[in-house]
Amino acid sequence: MVSFADRLTDKIRETGNPTVMGLDPMLDYVPESIRRQATLELTDPAEAAGLALYLFNQQLMDAVADLIPAVKPQFAYYEQYGVPGLVALQKTIAYARGKGLLVIADAKRNDIGSTAEAYSRAILGETNLGAAKSQSFMGADCITLNGYLGLDGIQPFLDQCHKGGQGVYILVRTSNPSAGDLQDLVLNDGRTVYEAMADKVSEWGRDLMGQSGYSSVGAVVGATWPRQAEKLRQIMPHSLILVPGYGAQGATADDAVASFGPDGQGAIVNASRSLMLAYKKHGLPAEDFATATRLEAIAMRDDLRSALKRAGRSIE
Repeated sequence: MVSFADRLTDKIRETGNPTVMGLDPMLDYVPESIRRQATLELTDPAEAAGLALYLFNQQLMDAVADLIPAVKPQFAYYEQYGVPGLVALQKTIAYARGKGLLVIADAKRNDIGSTAEAYSRAILGETNLGAAKSQSFMGADCITLNGYLGLDGIQPFLDQCHKGGQGVYILVRTSNPSAGDLQDLVLNDGRTVYEAMADKVSEWGRDLMGQSGYSSVGAVVGATWPRQAEKLRQIMPHSLILVPGYGAQGATADDAVASFGPDGQGAIVNASRSLMLAYKKHGLPAEDFATATRLEAIAMRDDLRSALKRAGRSIE
C-alpha cells in the first residue's frame, strides 16, 4: 500500500506543479448556460442547483487534470445546498479520482471518540451497512482536521491512514487575519500555541512516514504568514504542508515557498477563487471560464516554479 504522502509527492513530481485547486463553488459562480442545462435535466430547483455545481466542477477539472496533482473541495460550499449539494460533492470526488486527481477533503472535522470515528469512516473509509456490506460515502484521499481537541480527535483518522493509506492535514497556523488571537498566545514554556500544535503534528506523524521522507500527517500553514512558516518547516521537517492564502487572500508565490522543504517538496499550495473565477482576471466571458482556469493554472505553476528556483528549492 502506497502512502498518501508518497502518492502526492509522486504526483507533484509528475506534473512539476505543487498546486491544488480548491473547488468551492457558489451557484452565482456557475455560468448561465450550465444552470440552464441543469434546469432542463432536473425540474426541482434544489436538484438542478446541485447538478449545476457538479457540471461546473467537471469542466474545471477537465481543464486542468493534466496540470495539477490534486483538488480540494470545501465541504461547506456543498452542505449549504442540502442533499443535492452533497450529491454534487460525492460526484465531484468520484470524477476527480477518475481523472487521476488526488482529493483533499477540506472538512476541518473536530470531535472525539465514536464521533471522530464516524467522520473518518464517512469521508476517508467505509461505513458498514450490515450483512457484510460496506460502502464509502465520500472516499477522499485526505482530510483537513482541527487538532485542538488533542489526540482523542485525531487518532481515529490516524488509524484509517494506517489501514487505507490516506492522509490528514491538521490546522497549525491558519491564513485568516484573526488567527493570531489564539494561535500566537505564548505558553509557559515559551512556545506559541501554533508551535505547540506543530510539535504534536510532528509527533503524530512519526509512524506514517513514506518512502519520500514525508509523513501522511501534515499541517495547514497559511502563506500569509511566511516568517512563521519558515519556523514551522524547521519544527516539522518531515510533514506535508498544505498552504492556503495564495491569490485571492493576498499571498504571493515567494510567501508560499517558506513552507517547502529544502528538496523543493513537501508542500502544496491552494488556490480556489483565483482559479475558479480566472475569467474575470483574463477579461474573458463567463462562458469561457474553463479556458481561463487553465491559463491561470499554468501561470500559477510557473510562478511557483520561479519562486522555488529563487529560493534554491527547485523541484525541476
